Amino acid sequence: MYKKSHLRKKYKLLRKKKYFKIDKFFFIPLLKKLKKKFKDKKINISIYYPSKFEINVLKLLELDFFFRNNILLPKIFEKNLMKFYKWRNNDVLTINNYGLLEPLKSKEIIPEVMLIPLLVFDKKKNRIGYGKGFYDKFLNKYLKIKKKIFTIGVAFSFQNHHNLPVQSRDFSLNHIITEKGIIK
Repeated sequence: MYKKSHLRKKYKLLRKKKYFKIDKFFFIPLLKKLKKKFKDKKINISIYYPSKFEINVLKLLELDFFFRNNILLPKIFEKNLMKFYKWRNNDVLTINNYGLLEPLKSKEIIPEVMLIPLLVFDKKKNRIGYGKGFYDKFLNKYLKIKKKIFTIGVAFSFQNHHNLPVQSRDFSLNHIITEKGIIK
């Protein structure tokens, strides 16, 4: 089995090489899933501001459903801790130490739905991210408080690897969405 560091390097290069632009229709299967799960309830949905050839999740803001809900972006703090804050398209963003865009600090909100970037995933919906553990730390802490956080990995289908190494602090996702649809 490959080490996580090897898989990170391999799939970063692969994603850069095979990256392609998506449109709002990429998110239609997710839209259907969320409408069914949450009905007409207004929910807090965390996304990420895309960088480094990540799928452009900002495209989902072109769909009315997402526009009507609270959109959150992560902000990174010391010890690789992450918190989420409400954000609207065109709100001011700052650049953190990693060169990533993040919202201004305001009232922290715990999301009900999290769209999570990843470098590689497997059929069991395990993921490998960039190695700092931001999402795993957040989920380890907040799933104890808020039992139901619906997690969706966002990736291209070519980021699928047959079997990933998993550690005790790693979380498998509820679903993964690719250009081929939702993996349940």
